[in-house]
Amino acid sequence: METPLTPLEFQRRARALYGDRECVIDGDIRLTYEQFFARCDRWSAALRRLGVGKGDRVAYLALNTHSHLASFFAVPQIGAVLVPINFRLKPPEIAYILQHCGATVVCASADFLETVEAVRASCPSIERCVALEGAHDGWLDYEQLLAAETGAFDGPAPGCESRVERVEIDERDLLTINYTSGTTSRPKGVMITHRNAYMNAIGTLVHVPMTCEDRYLWTLPMFHANGWTFPWIVTAVGGVHICLRKVEPVQAFRLIRDERATMLCAAPTVLIGLARCPAAERGDVPRGVRVLTAGAPPAAATIQRVEGEFGWDLTHVYGLTETAPFITVCEPRPEHAALSLEDRSVVKARQGVELITSGELRVVDEDDTPVPRDAHTLGEIVVRGNVVMDGYYDDPEATAQAMRGGWFHSGDAAVVHPDGYIEIRDRFKDVIISGGENISSVEVEGVLMRHAAIQEVAVVGMPDPTWGETPHAFVVLSPGATLTEAEVIEYAREQMANFKTPRHVELVDELPKTATGKIQKYILRRGRAAIATQ
Repeated sequence: METPLTPLEFQRRARALYGDRECVIDGDIRLTYEQFFARCDRWSAALRRLGVGKGDRVAYLALNTHSHLASFFAVPQIGAVLVPINFRLKPPEIAYILQHCGATVVCASADFLETVEAVRASCPSIERCVALEGAHDGWLDYEQLLAAETGAFDGPAPGCESRVERVEIDERDLLTINYTSGTTSRPKGVMITHRNAYMNAIGTLVHVPMTCEDRYLWTLPMFHANGWTFPWIVTAVGGVHICLRKVEPVQAFRLIRDERATMLCAAPTVLIGLARCPAAERGDVPRGVRVLTAGAPPAAATIQRVEGEFGWDLTHVYGLTETAPFITVCEPRPEHAALSLEDRSVVKARQGVELITSGELRVVDEDDTPVPRDAHTLGEIVVRGNVVMDGYYDDPEATAQAMRGGWFHSGDAAVVHPDGYIEIRDRFKDVIISGGENISSVEVEGVLMRHAAIQEVAVVGMPDPTWGETPHAFVVLSPGATLTEAEVIEYAREQMANFKTPRHVELVDELPKTATGKIQKYILRRGRAAIATQ
């Protein structure tokens, strides 16, 4: 008899096999697998008592905590849909997401209670707000709700008097809605199914094996594409989740030492922060830590530092929110071992090859014909298979455009090397990847154009040693208007998330354009030679 492919199966297995083993470390809080999942069951029962049922959306605005981790199990096991929100967004962006997904319950860490309060009135679907830490006027207290709950799933649990029936789950049921952070003027809700997440977790474990001896440090935000599915991956093998609420290099190194972390995931900007941390502050660095990096191509120099100086083992993966997220891994081959550290770092910076479970990936030209393996010819990365999203929530037009021809179109331009490894060289869509965050140039341009003194604007990504790239704005002022670069930046900072704000602004007389009036962004990216400046 077949059973659904769902990451909830990892929960069942881990509880049965690793119940008395350590599961979660969050500051002074230490929970075994049985203790952790007993709390998950209580929270599931509490959510149901609050009226949450199958298909209802439960939003989280939370740091990397044990309570946030619990959401990845407690919410879906009652058939509800988890909506993890990027807490770096500005209140209007958060309000839009809450409105769009129709969340009935919002759960927030102490740091974000006021943010939710600021937008609550504009989100009529919200019925309950839950403070994950402490108390707040008009909010429910998470720990009090847990303490008052007596229901358990599938049998008795310590202190539970009644049984709450588990909802039947189909593997194609919606598991989460993860919102993009700006690939269009409005974030899109990426619908990830139970099957998507399960297959991504299994595929990751094939290429990046873990065991119950592994201790995973949460340097990656749990909200980011479902924490790259690591809430379920670590649980599947009975590993230990070490929560890190904020990525501070000194604290990260301390936890690596004190809690004996063996693995972490990080965008290249986090790796840069760790690599640049002064030796006197970071202390002794344990060797042998395995690192998974994605979000932007890591610089070969960063790989050299992490592997050469720290003695860590880095693996580069590639994917998108729409692909749950991984579709490629820079798979090591025996011949790579013979390369120098410098040359091996260049290879490791490539996006790599398909995961065994991700499905079929191609790099195609405008006619959807695969490009040659010549490391030169650019094409678009397209993919179909087990990890591709179910579509964009409540946006059939965007879904049809992204899935045209039966393939998901990434918008990323890449070459294919003779060995089959792909390498991203540019992006067809004007998405800026800064510190692992996707930023829409169109969105930033739209915000700046609201300023009365700005007539035209173009935003492109420019190289940055820390963030990989950052937004750079070229601005044409309205006739007779006066505005400084600093004033443009300050205006942008007031209107959008800080990571979307242009780091540099140049005032120019005009923007380079084609005969049809289209702005030539490639000229802006390569320099000011063709730009008339003030």
